[in-house]
Amino acid sequence: MPPSLEEFEVALRDLDARHLRRVRRLVDGPWGPIVRADFGAGPREVLAFCSNDYLGLASHPAVAAALARGARELGAGSGASPLISGHARAHQELEDRFAGVQSPHIPQCRSLLFATGYLANIGAITALADEDTEIFSEQLNHASLIDGVRLSGARRSVYPHADTAALGELLRASTAQRRLIVTDAVFSMDGDLAPLPALLALAEEHDAILFVDDAHGFGVLGEHGAGSLSHWRLRSERLVLVGTLGKALGVAGAFVAAHATLVEWLVQRARPYIFSTAPPAALAVALDAALGIVLGAEGDTRRARLAAHARALHAGLEAAPWRLLPSHTPIQPVVVGGNEETMALAAQLLAAGFWVPGIRPPTVPEGTSRLRITLSAAHEDAHIARLVRALNAAAAAERSRGAQAP
Repeated sequence: MPPSLEEFEVALRDLDARHLRRVRRLVDGPWGPIVRADFGAGPREVLAFCSNDYLGLASHPAVAAALARGARELGAGSGASPLISGHARAHQELEDRFAGVQSPHIPQCRSLLFATGYLANIGAITALADEDTEIFSEQLNHASLIDGVRLSGARRSVYPHADTAALGELLRASTAQRRLIVTDAVFSMDGDLAPLPALLALAEEHDAILFVDDAHGFGVLGEHGAGSLSHWRLRSERLVLVGTLGKALGVAGAFVAAHATLVEWLVQRARPYIFSTAPPAALAVALDAALGIVLGAEGDTRRARLAAHARALHAGLEAAPWRLLPSHTPIQPVVVGGNEETMALAAQLLAAGFWVPGIRPPTVPEGTSRLRITLSAAHEDAHIARLVRALNAAAAAERSRGAQAP
């Protein structure tokens, strides 16, 4: 074995020793609250609390039918990057629709489709920032935001989680020609909300752009699921919003919504947009169907069910040796602490038929490993009740072990 491979073997064994190696699971069939997956001993059915399919649209019959219709009518691929020949009418109509949803919050709003949320964040940040920019990045930002900030070449200042006073001090001290505040709207591992009104006030005061990743808010928060800008009733031409479409909308992709001038600049300078093959037009047809559900009466019904599930989870859990974070979103983290303890608890739940992922560093800080329970409108009340019983039983067993320890 070449020496370089041996080094990686050692590094992989180190991950094993620290309970940090990640493993892919094979899923058979469509996604839903009950899935068939292989965890190493052959496929079996489990009750899944591990996806971002918050509204249960990933296998919605109308969305699946729209995808099939789009493929029949428009083919399986787009043929080229958007600026060559890959920008189809279905893409444009969907961009116009997303812009319309955000237009109450962003004057002269225009939107731009990307293949993934990761590419949208990297593309937009690197296009909007350069060496003359200072970026003020939230401590708990998603990896895609962090990578976009790093790749931009801009000066970086990280402010403590939700600490607007500290951010204000950094902004007052900045001498940069351009300033960009970058934050998640809903933090993916904690489930809490960024204080967007205070952040926008600081952006206005210090002539900055406020860049908001609404991956976990769009479709869930706000009037008819319009997202976090709607939830907070914000409006400003300084806002740049990224909405991810593989979570609450259940399909794939992302959009950036901003003032038309900024979006035109992204068309000219966002490298992941310029140099990537455009997503299939069939996906745009499926997303249009999903967006229609999100914005309509069915979407309201699904969001109400999702909120009821979160309330039932909190109300049903008894005192536990772990910490359930106070989230009112579909993301319901249970902080355990150690990596080994977290993965043991996840394995215990899996043995009982529940797929709840254990989240470890570097995704979360050292000492805060957790179960990341995610709820879906596709879950039934009985599914939530079963999970509550399983968690309460695990908590009782842990308390008993603690009481017996010398």
